[in-house]
Amino acid sequence: MADSKKVLSVIMGGGRGTRLYPLTKERCKPAVPLAGKYRLVDIPISNCLNSGFNRIFVLSQFLTASLHRHIQKSYQFDAFGGGYIDILSAEQTEKSNAWYEGTADAVRRNLVHFHRHGHDYILILSGDQLYRMDFSKVVDQHIATGADVTIAAIPFPVSKVEGLGLMRVADDLAITEFVEKPKDPAVIDGLAISPALEARLQTHGGEKHCLASMGIYVFSREVLRQALENNMKDFGKEVIPALLGKAKLFSYIFEGYWEDIGTVRAFFETNLALAQPLPPFNFFDRGAPIYTHPRYLPASKVNKCNIDHVVLGDGCLVTDSSLKHCVIGIRSVLGENSHFEDVVMMGADHYQTAAEVQADQASGRPRIGVGRNCNIRRAIIDKNARIGDGVALSPEGKPDGDYAHEIVIRDGILCVTKGAVIPSGFSL
Repeated sequence: MADSKKVLSVIMGGGRGTRLYPLTKERCKPAVPLAGKYRLVDIPISNCLNSGFNRIFVLSQFLTASLHRHIQKSYQFDAFGGGYIDILSAEQTEKSNAWYEGTADAVRRNLVHFHRHGHDYILILSGDQLYRMDFSKVVDQHIATGADVTIAAIPFPVSKVEGLGLMRVADDLAITEFVEKPKDPAVIDGLAISPALEARLQTHGGEKHCLASMGIYVFSREVLRQALENNMKDFGKEVIPALLGKAKLFSYIFEGYWEDIGTVRAFFETNLALAQPLPPFNFFDRGAPIYTHPRYLPASKVNKCNIDHVVLGDGCLVTDSSLKHCVIGIRSVLGENSHFEDVVMMGADHYQTAAEVQADQASGRPRIGVGRNCNIRRAIIDKNARIGDGVALSPEGKPDGDYAHEIVIRDGILCVTKGAVIPSGFSL
């Protein structure tokens, strides 16, 4: 068994998050709200804590203010456990004044900080994936196999591996080859795992499987230092392939739900999947809870509504409305006779006072939330948006692009950006 005090966890905060724009217009990827009350960063942090690893670094550089606030309010450790979460943003040094240029570059620049903390292994994680994994099992296998690097891999049917980085793995789980996003069916078929490994899968039988990298790595300390003595910028594209034949690379096969939330469509569909009767990801596992900011909000209040497959966050006020297949975030306010279908509403950072609502009414500005008689379909409503009465929004039949009142259609999903003001009667 791995000693948790010998493991440091490093969560990659991501780049500009351009594929998640406009959700990343005012925040970095790990700070994007998820599932009505969480943030994306809560997933890897919770997985670390549930695995017994409580020494965590988050590397980020773009729009980090909301991420800082969330982590500081959510994760406070006592003096006896030795745990901490440090956010390391790109900083100017005597050696460099540039920003992080990739995952490997970000880790390289922070080795000086990691080395101040005793450790034998570094666990490197992505900050924009939804999954539940016991990382102690990955580290245990890393030690048992004598690996220099262990890479978590998920089995995909050969017909569904397009756009994924694949690896060839021997029966003892040693990695012998990497292929970045192959398209040739013959190449993909040649990368399929052996019948012996196939038989070990929980989903064995039927179509053959390939192993795709999850972007989750365990490095032995000295191996990581040596692997970064160069100018390589990315782990998946450069550092890991360069180690083939020079270091002991092994895969850890993970069979469970895993979703890379890298695009607006992936974010939208992943959230709405949580409203299913049996969602693919279980937030109700009391043995491995997902932690977040304890806001101490009141219970949501729902009056005379028709609700069908809806996740409702804390502290919401919903009156005489119809909600079908939606995720409604904390402090959301919906006026009478409004209709939502396939909507992810992130909610608000605070409640408005009566005086603030009166001032909005006097100025003709909508209050925070959604007004009366609105009809909204297939949309993401970001935090603190103000939508007036009688507004109709849908992306159907409209191309991706920027529209009036800070509305953006991306990946076929209509996005009302954070803090946007949509006047009463507007229709799109």
